[in-house]
Amino acid sequence: MKVRFAASAAAVATAVAGSLLTAAPAAQAAGGVSIYRVSYNSPGTDNRSNTSLNAEWVQLYNSSTATISLSNWKLKDRAGWTYTFSGTIGPKRYVTVHTGRGSNTAGHRYWGRAAYVWNNDGDTAYLRKASGTLVDSCAWGSTGSSKYC
Repeated sequence: MKVRFAASAAAVATAVAGSLLTAAPAAQAAGGVSIYRVSYNSPGTDNRSNTSLNAEWVQLYNSSTATISLSNWKLKDRAGWTYTFSGTIGPKRYVTVHTGRGSNTAGHRYWGRAAYVWNNDGDTAYLRKASGTLVDSCAWGSTGSSKYC
């Protein structure tokens, strides 16, 4: 009887542990919004032209199967420059925030700045919900021109 109980307890423990292990990937599969890529060093000379400013961007990705409201979410750098979102991001969609000026669409937003935000020699992009909760961050050093986060 003792052996049968021990074997049953071990089977239950394994089943519980297995379900806990499978619960984590299921939660991850539900996904959410994250920083996907940052282009922090636009090609060519940093001449502050709108074309050059818009070649500096941060791209977000919604890995979930639901539309997510970005209203009052914030994208910031280490110095505190802040872009405040409005609108939504659709499921399995990207939205790119360009530093310069342009007309906002579902997939492209424009900060409207006349100066660069992201430092070529290293910086960090922070994405926060309206409540201030950190959703994601992405840091880079002094090499390269973009980073997949």
